Amino acid sequence: MTRLTRRPACSSRTSKRTWLSILFLASLPAVSVIGGMLGYRLNLTASEPLGIWQIRPLERSARVGDLVFVCPPQTTDMAEARRRKYLHVGLCPGGYAPLIKMIVAVSGQTIEIGQCVRIDGLNLPQSSLVAQDGQGRFLKAFDGGIVPAGRVFLYSSFPGSFDSRYFGPIQTSGILGLASEVLTYAP
Repeated sequence: MTRLTRRPACSSRTSKRTWLSILFLASLPAVSVIGGMLGYRLNLTASEPLGIWQIRPLERSARVGDLVFVCPPQTTDMAEARRRKYLHVGLCPGGYAPLIKMIVAVSGQTIEIGQCVRIDGLNLPQSSLVAQDGQGRFLKAFDGGIVPAGRVFLYSSFPGSFDSRYFGPIQTSGILGLASEVLTYAP
């Protein structure tokens, strides 16, 4: 005679892998805060390689060619960019995450905006503008002009980058420091 045993249809026990996943996800906010206090940032946008970056002190004036972390200014344009999810939530004033951008012009330089960006009469490579974002929403380009004192013009060669092409030059006081790759991945 065969003896039948009853087995539960589904196990109520949580697997070790599930617990590790839960622990990892639960620890992300703490890791981000602690890493942020130590000068590390996690980049999850395509403007620069994905991964871990460090903010290094900028012990001189900002220069063309510097790759920097910068806090976006608290303007109505930035608030709209946050609503559209161009900007992530972070520890900068206004609740924004710092941006990683290249400084391509400093005070006194002339910016012309057309189909692409011209700085002091020279075309900026890979700087074409788009009229609409991926959701079909209108994007207003910066009007152009001379970069005012105490401001810089920021740029990323990523085609969908939200940078000074759209929001104009920003104050150098928003620069947190130089951006240095620690552990990154460029797809």
